[in-house]
Amino acid sequence: MIRVSTKGRYGTRLMLNLARHYNSGNKAVILRNVAEDEQISIRYLEQIIISLKIYKLVKSIRGAGGGYTLARKPSEITICQILEALEGSCALVDCVEDKDFCSRLPTCAAYEIWKEASQILKDYFERVTLQYLLEICEKKQKAKPKARR
Repeated sequence: MIRVSTKGRYGTRLMLNLARHYNSGNKAVILRNVAEDEQISIRYLEQIIISLKIYKLVKSIRGAGGGYTLARKPSEITICQILEALEGSCALVDCVEDKDFCSRLPTCAAYEIWKEASQILKDYFERVTLQYLLEICEKKQKAKPKARR
């Protein structure tokens, strides 16, 4: 089955962490703090953040109080944008994105299925924003049972 890689999953968690801080007014976050919060290697986050910067999903702030922040509001960043920055295309097979990939394309019935399934997946990820993920996170936090003393 097709799976989102660790890079895509951790990158989404990183972006969600930045979105939480963005909405609470703490714009810049030090990557080390994200690593601790999310229990992800700082070295891995350093690799992930490069792609997110290239795709202009995050920006760095230098100096005292510096770190990383979202480049846009959480409501303006989709999961599709994050995954494309980290994973590449949301297409399930190469021929959907690159018509020259396979010479069988004009006669291939399976291509139609891959194309439609890829579009459904992409459409879904384009509808899901970081803001929506934040709302899910808040609901889960409220529903979380309190620790016993």
